[in-house]
Amino acid sequence: MRTATLGPAERTVALAAMAERELDVLVVGAGVVGAGTALDAATRGLSTGLVEARDWASGTSSRSSKLIHGGLRYLEMLDFALVREALKERGLLLERLAPHLVKPVPFLYPLQHKGWERLYAGSGVALYDAMSVSSGHGRGLPVHRHLSRKHALRVAPALKKDALVGALQYYDAQMDDARFVTELVRTAASYGAQVANQARVTGFLREGERVVGALVQDVEGGTEYEIRAKQVVNATGVWTDDTQGLIGERGQFHVRASKGIHLVVPKDRIHSSTGLILRTEKSVLFVIPWGRHWIIGTTDTDWDLDKAHPAASSADIDYLLQHVNSVLNTPLTRDDVQGVYAGLRPLLAGESDATSKLSREHTVAHPAPGLVVVAGGKYTTYRVMAKDAVDEAVHGLDQRVAACVTEDTPLLGAEGYKALWNARARIAARTGLHVARVEHLLNRYGSMTEEILELILADPTLGEPLPAADDYLRAEIVYAASHEGARHLDDVLTRRTRISIETFDRGTRSARLCAELMAPVLGWDEGRIDREVQHYEKRVEAERESQRQPDDLTADAARLGAPDIVPI
Repeated sequence: MRTATLGPAERTVALAAMAERELDVLVVGAGVVGAGTALDAATRGLSTGLVEARDWASGTSSRSSKLIHGGLRYLEMLDFALVREALKERGLLLERLAPHLVKPVPFLYPLQHKGWERLYAGSGVALYDAMSVSSGHGRGLPVHRHLSRKHALRVAPALKKDALVGALQYYDAQMDDARFVTELVRTAASYGAQVANQARVTGFLREGERVVGALVQDVEGGTEYEIRAKQVVNATGVWTDDTQGLIGERGQFHVRASKGIHLVVPKDRIHSSTGLILRTEKSVLFVIPWGRHWIIGTTDTDWDLDKAHPAASSADIDYLLQHVNSVLNTPLTRDDVQGVYAGLRPLLAGESDATSKLSREHTVAHPAPGLVVVAGGKYTTYRVMAKDAVDEAVHGLDQRVAACVTEDTPLLGAEGYKALWNARARIAARTGLHVARVEHLLNRYGSMTEEILELILADPTLGEPLPAADDYLRAEIVYAASHEGARHLDDVLTRRTRISIETFDRGTRSARLCAELMAPVLGWDEGRIDREVQHYEKRVEAERESQRQPDDLTADAARLGAPDIVPI
């Protein structure tokens, strides 16, 4: 493999290389599905390009519930195939593909009815565990257990006594979704894919009815490139219909956006050693452990406003607080909320009964020669979606192509992670970092942690934590710009780290120092630093204002009060 460094120079080289000669596959959109598709294509030996209009995972793929799960509630819908597929993928990620990023997480399901509910819910969870083990990749997680009310309250003292008569505890998995996508992109690059963010598709190249590539604009430099490819894959999620519109073809299905919002609160606000899963009148509500925080979500409402910056309204926040407070001894208030984020699920909405039933499943289509579309699906099954998309693209290639190998291709940082984890005390002694800091780095970068440590060795001040966000070291900010493709302050505070949702100031107190750390890597002068900081502060204020608004329309208008630093 070649280097996986994604700095400014590598981005420039990648854009020029993509325009220089015809690619086998060009992937549009670097969310989890697009990044996975680029990795799948590259590891089959195909010349591959990946372009993203904004930042890696800047849409849906950085705004999820951060769960890798089989979808327990889909069992109730009798969607066994979807659950079985997702459980296999969960096991692969935990055991082989990304053990440094994907971790087990326990959930407590409070029972509210004696007798029948324990039998009903217990049967479902038992089937969930059995399907996990039968997939061949589920032995790494503990099996579920039945708890009495007394035992459940010892595990989760935050619960009201009258909120349950007993409980079930089971395990799923979680990850930092944006970090996961960044590592997917870097892994694709390490296998030869040319990748570039801030590179927007403005149109498709055609010869007759065939799509033969795309016009791609460097959003920051303004240069437009003609990138030719034998097959183009549209993996733009909730933007699928917009991207399809560039070729004027009527799609075989449509993608509907459903908004889900999440709250982030400090760990000490909910006294529990386990996550919670609660039933609501519409779906389920998760309370998910997240380092020194809890993530509470989610909602599920139609959204037909701005796709780039979906806004959480005051009504959304009240909905989550009301439901979680119904089971908590000490209710949460608005003052307890550190962060709020909103994302859009790309749900398939077909024009016929056959496609409208797809919902959380995915589909792949070939609406025009040379163009493949992949849409729908769940984060957990991204690898299957990517495989199906490349399989479809291969049909249009006049060459023999190897089968998918991503089931056996670990992400960068996975190889050697367990050995380094076992040696974390020695690493701490060698570097002078506290062992907790080393663990933090290993669980974010895996074996790539050595690259962070090299930065600190060259400049010991980078081993110091950020004063206003001390979970993160200064070296991580530099590394985001030099190795992970971060182009703007917003990329670092929102996606390479989670400072924007993990601090009460939402990253504003860290903004200037982070911009100053990025500046030497990206060639910023004082004026550019000021501009990046001001833009970020305006973004935070616009988000706060949107969260004070009563409904989606007013929240959307308030959020759009802060323009993008680079207009798209």
